[in-house]
Amino acid sequence: MSSRTARPHRIALAVALALAAPGAFAQSTTGGIFGQVPTAAGQTVVITSDTGLSREVSVDDRGRYSAGQLPLGTYTVSLKANGQTVDTRSNIVLKVGAGTEVSFVSKAADAQDLTGMTVSASALAKIDVSSIDSRTVVTSEQLAKLPLGRNSEAIALLAPGVVNNGGNFKGATGNSLVSFGGSAASENAYYVNGFATTDPLQGFGGLSLPYGAIEQQEVYTGGYSAQYGRSDGGVINVVGKRGTNEWHFGAQVLWEPAFARASQRNRYYENGLPASPRAGNLYAPDSENSSDSTTVSAYAGGPLIKDKLFVFVAAEYERQQGNTVNPVSGYTSTKPYEDYRYNSPRWYGKIDWNITDNHILELTGASDKYQTSGTVYDYDYASRTRLGRIGADDDTKNGGDLWTAKYTGYITDDLTISAQYGKLHTTAYDSPGGYDPSLTYVDGIVNQNPALNGGAPRGNSQTVSSLIPAGKGNRTTNTRIDITYKIGDHTITAGIDNQTATALDQGSVTSGPGGYSWTYGQGDPNTPISTGLGVPATGGFPNGAGGYYVIQNINSSLATVRSTQRAQYIEDKWQVSDRWLLSLGIRNDQFENFNADSDAFITQHKPQWAPRLGASWDVNGDATFKIYANAGRYYLGLPLNPALNAAGGALTTSQYFTYGGIAADGTPTNLTAISVPVAANNTFGQLPDPKTVTTKGLKSEYQDEFILGFTKTLGSDWVYGAKATQRILRNAIDDYCDIDLVLAKAQSLGYNVTTDSNPVSCWLFNPGKANTFNLVDTSGNYVSVPLSNKEFGFEGLKRRYYALETFLEHPFADGWYGKVSYTFSRSYGNTEGQLRSDLFRESRGTGQTAVSTTQDWDNSYIMVNTNGVQNNDHKHQFKFFGYYQFTPEWLVSANLSLISGAPKPCLGYFGEDRTDPAGYGNSYHFCYGEPSPPGSHGRLPWMRQLDLGATYRPDFAQSRLAFNLNVFNVTNEQKVLAIFPNSESSPNLANPLYGTPTAMQQPRYVRLSVNYDY
Repeated sequence: MSSRTARPHRIALAVALALAAPGAFAQSTTGGIFGQVPTAAGQTVVITSDTGLSREVSVDDRGRYSAGQLPLGTYTVSLKANGQTVDTRSNIVLKVGAGTEVSFVSKAADAQDLTGMTVSASALAKIDVSSIDSRTVVTSEQLAKLPLGRNSEAIALLAPGVVNNGGNFKGATGNSLVSFGGSAASENAYYVNGFATTDPLQGFGGLSLPYGAIEQQEVYTGGYSAQYGRSDGGVINVVGKRGTNEWHFGAQVLWEPAFARASQRNRYYENGLPASPRAGNLYAPDSENSSDSTTVSAYAGGPLIKDKLFVFVAAEYERQQGNTVNPVSGYTSTKPYEDYRYNSPRWYGKIDWNITDNHILELTGASDKYQTSGTVYDYDYASRTRLGRIGADDDTKNGGDLWTAKYTGYITDDLTISAQYGKLHTTAYDSPGGYDPSLTYVDGIVNQNPALNGGAPRGNSQTVSSLIPAGKGNRTTNTRIDITYKIGDHTITAGIDNQTATALDQGSVTSGPGGYSWTYGQGDPNTPISTGLGVPATGGFPNGAGGYYVIQNINSSLATVRSTQRAQYIEDKWQVSDRWLLSLGIRNDQFENFNADSDAFITQHKPQWAPRLGASWDVNGDATFKIYANAGRYYLGLPLNPALNAAGGALTTSQYFTYGGIAADGTPTNLTAISVPVAANNTFGQLPDPKTVTTKGLKSEYQDEFILGFTKTLGSDWVYGAKATQRILRNAIDDYCDIDLVLAKAQSLGYNVTTDSNPVSCWLFNPGKANTFNLVDTSGNYVSVPLSNKEFGFEGLKRRYYALETFLEHPFADGWYGKVSYTFSRSYGNTEGQLRSDLFRESRGTGQTAVSTTQDWDNSYIMVNTNGVQNNDHKHQFKFFGYYQFTPEWLVSANLSLISGAPKPCLGYFGEDRTDPAGYGNSYHFCYGEPSPPGSHGRLPWMRQLDLGATYRPDFAQSRLAFNLNVFNVTNEQKVLAIFPNSESSPNLANPLYGTPTAMQQPRYVRLSVNYDY
């Protein structure tokens, strides 16, 4: 066929694709089929799935046809002329959220003269000119071949611009969280079969499916439809498998043996020694750790009633056991040596009912849990010897269960309706093992005065610092309805997206007989410990000449809180011309949060319009070269966590003492109080008036995003492209805690207000701009107190991200698949967002987990010198993954990533004089008295990791049996990923932990597996 005759067909194909393919939806579970047929009268196209679902669609006067919102699966597409099948295409596999081209182009002048034939789908490189989003789709076939971690976050790391978080943040089931496009790790959305599984309390991850039950996983890095929101980071959308008209089953056993795991390198104090070291400069003998993991999984799927009712079930059980020798100090110091056992049971089940060809019902159930238990032993760090048993370790159970029901109705060829409802129930159970209610928890024993302990740190067997309720957990309910109608060149979709979440029995209380714990510390005896809290130097008090002190800590916070999030949207995909497609959408979100008394403290019901605009230009008119662009606004609802602190009645106080002795159980004796109980943010246990918790007219966090890119074929086997992205955080919510400044402004306006009439610890506000506080005077009247940004002492809010991504992909053909990408990016400003990854706390083993209530913006002092590259900034990212089938029996695969290091932090006391004006200790942006903006101390090392795999499928087993070998981190790189950021432990006293790694790259390990599929 000449180029002159081919041109009209190519233009028509591009148009058909744009009209047919469903939008690139962030939680889509469907795909579409479109195509071109020879123009003739009386033609229809019949689309039949491997479940027997059949749809017959008409062909327009230009030979175009389309069918959208089809369940994922394998399809047969037949062309009919006057009721007779004249051509067939088989083995058509849909990709989630995209259109698949199936055309019937013939030289015959009349379709009625075609002879019946069957053609299998080709694997030529193709471009979906109807998509304007940015996403990576990983299929079950690729998951089975690539060397990957067996969770959704590990799969997401294949996508450009996605990196591991630097704060050691983990989800409920132990998976390390990821950062998209510079955003905080809590700002992502997670879906399973269209149901939102995002943790409602902190936004820390979501549920995963058994690895073998994943049909496809979408990883959205931007530009998604108005149908979906509640994320200004990225989206992880998992679509599970379903049964077909043929029964299939299989089983797999995986083993990650301890003997094949390289030793982790030890960590050492990088900045001197503590007062009472336990083993010289050794901080953590990580080389003594060991781990062995076994996973067993199985699945089965098929018809209960052929062409009508189908079932698919899968289960996976992972057991990891070994031992961990914890650091000499910190949150695990009372658990020196742990023998542990982690169990991770997961299951998934799905029932599909083709009520008729026009009505489908789907029922999904899934469970993803993480359970731990073990034994705690004493340990001699000097000789590296395990000692006697201390007691049982904590028995924990995290994760949960979900179920959903979804109805899809193809009312006419042009009208489709879908409705989904589901519930998610998660738990966070922690039964402390070996808890002795007669013993007080003692921390920081390496900072004890060596003259009082004989030179050896003195503690006790209490391993439990706090107690939590047995019913702690979350409940989430989702309801959404979507209606799609095609009229001419327009495809219009509208709907609602509602969610209700409840956090049950959240919080904790200090363990022990007195309801308090002790923490030892050391400072300069002539420098106040905290000027902001009014804690003086120890030198003027008995037993304080050496700078040694101890803190009595009291913590209590228990509550049940909830929120509602509702949204409405409408969107039009408009085929303006043969080559131009516009996507015009708008979304309106409403958020409401309630405190422990079920009183609303945030009510954001006014319209929060989020426009989504996109365009796709098929440059050549033949779907070989696409230029696309989009601009969108994305709102993020407040998680439930702030209802427990800023809007809650938490009691968190500290009282400082000098001491003249240390009892045998590690508790201090001969105490002299050098302060009253103090709290940096007035957290004295009173639930504040919900009308005064937030500033007036509090606006939701939102971000604007702009993308411009292109995708182009290179010959018949390659696709390449590039895109530029800019993200601008326009508004955020955090807490403001300088109570004295607000009350002083109220007094200057003539109001009589006190902390007694306003028992708040902090206010939720919009940082970087003017805010008006709602206070209560001593007569019980509400008064308005405005503060400008200048009065706050702040600069404007800033978080900006820009990136240039490039990729080259070889779709599977000639026995191999490969994709390489490079991302150059920068994330900068004066806030990371909802989290602080760099502010690592040894007492928790993570960064700051107080989502949307971080130390940022609490007062003017903490925000001095904050402008710079942010914690999730990784300037260069190079990724490659692929596989090669070099014989029918043998396949090899690889996954390579080269990621430049995050900025190296250095925090300390405030200013040249090392003061503590706000009571925040060593967390200001100063390093040994010098200004320390983020990024001013260089970078952490590059992270380089190469993972390799090999699969053998012997012919004698008809390729049903497979043996697999994966080697992760082949070169055994063990780079430092994060460090302790605090340069001083007390004013003018260097912190031995500064620069010590808090997270390191995992050493080389091996996975062996065998599986059988029938």
